[in-house]
Amino acid sequence: QVQLVESGGGLVQAGGSLRLSCAASGSITSVFIMGWYRQSPGAQRELVATITGGGSTTYVDSVKGRFTISRDNAKNTVYLQMGSLKPEDTAVYYCYARRPLSISGSWGQGTQVTVSS
Repeated sequence: QVQLVESGGGLVQAGGSLRLSCAASGSITSVFIMGWYRQSPGAQRELVATITGGGSTTYVDSVKGRFTISRDNAKNTVYLQMGSLKPEDTAVYYCYARRPLSISGSWGQGTQVTVSS
């Protein structure tokens, strides 16, 4: 069982920055793939970024060059540094963790990010 707790969301003006954190506890190890999803009202949950235990990253095209995912395996924490924020980035951001080759994983409770124009 893995527990994930996000923090760092809030209200920011367009062009601003925020850093989200996700602290993992329980049966998590450094091999877990971790990531961030987001969901805005009326939309499906969207994968934003992922990072493997070895540090390989992927991003959805809409955030490339603006967001950076990173992790601290010693702290079992994953971060999402968000810059040049746009109103369309407004969403609830969810942390996610799963074992490699596993279909299912664990979710955090979500943290709201609101970008005002």
